[in-house]
Amino acid sequence: MTMGITISNLSDRPEFFDQIADRIWRAWWQPNGVPLDYITERMKEGLASGGMPRAFVAHEGAVFAGTASVIASDLDERPQYTPWVAAVWIEPKFRSRRIGRQLIAYAARYALSLGVPKVYLTARPARRSLYEELGWKVIEEGVGDLDFTILTWDAAAAGLSLTATPHGEVSGGS
Repeated sequence: MTMGITISNLSDRPEFFDQIADRIWRAWWQPNGVPLDYITERMKEGLASGGMPRAFVAHEGAVFAGTASVIASDLDERPQYTPWVAAVWIEPKFRSRRIGRQLIAYAARYALSLGVPKVYLTARPARRSLYEELGWKVIEEGVGDLDFTILTWDAAAAGLSLTATPHGEVSGGS
């Protein structure tokens, strides 16, 4: 019998801290020469704060499956947009189980629960359609050196009141 995927706040499951820091660093920061210590310090800020930044972990019992974060800013070119769903990572053996979709929705609902009317994310052109399928709306294209698409999701589209909070467990598909 499969245990199922649970999504937890990283501050409630700190045993996943090192794995999340490593995956975020390797995926987005190491190629640009940023040291792992920089990422771990930013993540520690999220453990200490009550709002943002905030990291979430998808796990199957004690097995790390993926992560997503809510941060204040993800693009220097667009400081007016806040907050952002960022650093979405799914472990290869957990891909194609819709866990990324669950993490993105969970993180977005968390951001909206902070009382903001909208949440943002960036996508490379090849990933844009995934977010559109999830109800995200394109607001800009071709942003920055990597030609990012910026998308937004709002409380009304999510069917949430601004005081709604996400729940702790999400069932995983196989």
